[in-house]
Amino acid sequence: MPYPYENLKKMNPTELLFQHRSIRKYSSKPIEPTLLNRLLEAGTRASTTGNMQVYSIIVTQDQERKDQLKKCHFNQAMVSEAPVVLTFCADVNRFNQWCKARHAEPGYNNFLWFINGAIDAILAAQNVCIAAEDAGLGICYLGTATYMADEIIELLKLPHGVVPVTAITVGYPSETPDLTDRLPLEAVVHHEEYSPYSTEKINALYHEKENLELTKKLLEENQLPNLAQIFTEKRYKKTDNEFFSEKFMKTLIKQGFFND
Repeated sequence: MPYPYENLKKMNPTELLFQHRSIRKYSSKPIEPTLLNRLLEAGTRASTTGNMQVYSIIVTQDQERKDQLKKCHFNQAMVSEAPVVLTFCADVNRFNQWCKARHAEPGYNNFLWFINGAIDAILAAQNVCIAAEDAGLGICYLGTATYMADEIIELLKLPHGVVPVTAITVGYPSETPDLTDRLPLEAVVHHEEYSPYSTEKINALYHEKENLELTKKLLEENQLPNLAQIFTEKRYKKTDNEFFSEKFMKTLIKQGFFND
């Protein structure tokens, strides 16, 4: 079934958000340069800390470079197949240089400013994604950008003060996957103050997710009794979390986000 480009284009922005799908298979059709620039400009209109834009976007279109980048994203095929891969980075390097050139001493080589840059970058990324889907394109976020940050830094020649925080593939879809499930609103929204979760409430909030046909299939394939154990024993294991957390922390220190 072809991806419904025209239907998406007729939607208003709010309706479009409710049709978001992660696209992992793309046609070979390239993205027109004027359209790509429009998406990137949409990214730059996102909210930003102090209007400083402490982020950078690396555009990868060269096939050889995409093939190399694929290795940094756990060899996910879509990285090679999508016409464009965008890497969003927290970046205090450019702003530091601007400050120093004007005899203003910057103080952004710390963890707070990594967080500020990461927020800026992710807000820009989401703007790009919404603009891309509005144009009939598909996108997929790549969480592996932080897992393999040091390798991406080397490949993309990111200087001191720059670190990747997320990446997205962009292209014309060649698939129409089903909408993925989401927890009910009351699972993630708290009014006035954080409300505690009772066991009964947790059970109710996760009931639908735990009883999806997809979940039943996963349980059978993995020979595990519940979905939570698929996450803790298969998808995001403690040993992996600790390894990649330490790896990323070392990268942040190396790139100058801990008061160097």
